[in-house]
Amino acid sequence: MSERIIAIACDQAAYELKLDVIKHLEERGIKYTDHGTYSTESVHYPEYAHKVCVDIQEGKAELGILICGTGIGMSMAANKHKGIRAAVCCDTFSAEMTRRHNDANVLCFGARVLGKGVALQIVDAFLDAPFEGGRHKTRVDMFMALEK
Repeated sequence: MSERIIAIACDQAAYELKLDVIKHLEERGIKYTDHGTYSTESVHYPEYAHKVCVDIQEGKAELGILICGTGIGMSMAANKHKGIRAAVCCDTFSAEMTRRHNDANVLCFGARVLGKGVALQIVDAFLDAPFEGGRHKTRVDMFMALEK
């Protein structure tokens, strides 16, 4: 993949925060694919997690962002997909370290847990941190082997 693309989706509880994240991505010049939801009408979040995960699996997106009420449901749904390493993060340190040490490819957080300002800082920490590799790659390989 030559250009960085972020796949993003949410459920109804996080619709407004997703719009804030999208605006933030646009301001940073980061391309994204918005997989919904597109309103505050009730939806089933696993369907939206699936769309983001498929984009990553197919190489259409480098990373994903999933937002629901707490981030927990989205992360559980996302982690059922082969090759997905989704992490719920409520602070910038965790967001940075899950990229650096766990090579997480999906960030999850909750609109009912975080305010807009902290959420955008978490997005930046996640997107800006590189995977360190080395001993961390060995560990990531070990837990990814559990999929087999």
